Amino acid sequence: MNFEQARVNMIAQQIRPWNVLDEAVLAACSQVPREAFVPQQYRSLAFADMQLPLDHGQFMMSPRLEARLLQALELRTSDKVLEIGTGSGFMAALLAALSKAVCSVEIFQDLVHTAEQKLYQQGVQNVEVICADGAEGWSDSAPYDAILVTASVVEIPLRLKEQLRTGGRLVAVVGEDPIMEARCLQRLDHSNWSETRLLDTSIAPLLDAAAAVVQRPSFIF
Repeated sequence: MNFEQARVNMIAQQIRPWNVLDEAVLAACSQVPREAFVPQQYRSLAFADMQLPLDHGQFMMSPRLEARLLQALELRTSDKVLEIGTGSGFMAALLAALSKAVCSVEIFQDLVHTAEQKLYQQGVQNVEVICADGAEGWSDSAPYDAILVTASVVEIPLRLKEQLRTGGRLVAVVGEDPIMEARCLQRLDHSNWSETRLLDTSIAPLLDAAAAVVQRPSFIF
């Protein structure tokens, strides 16, 4: 498979048509090798317009959704970012390419280990992966300039909103199947936030510590 041509096609046919026009985001999608983070058995589908399965019933988002959410964060190279749900590590690598430092929280230890290995292999040095309950955020390194939640939530937890710096942005998919929407929240001051609706979509829910005890089976084609 010609990964380079597939990457070009992904950007031209999936990402740009979804109104992802930020040049920095497009450059990150071009430069970070998605195929290096996809599970080996699905590498031929690395650039397909679909979610890809990970262990524990988790998924990588489709490329166009990854790029759209990334663009909504409006990252600066000086930003400190919190990612909730490391998964494969690919989104952490994209965030790292656009910001100063990334703290990524993943509830499953084996996913932490695999993501750390892949990030190391790609020379990504500004990501710290932590095994913890992402539903609680990670207050040790707060406040953050940006927070990305890579799984859906019924509503954005206050404890995450409070870990944003004033002026900071939080992007998450909010709701329950079949009605979910991606939203961007911005912290205005100590006790006020504004929200912007981005698009309708649907992704797997965020697992808290209790839910993660029951490990759902991996998706099988």
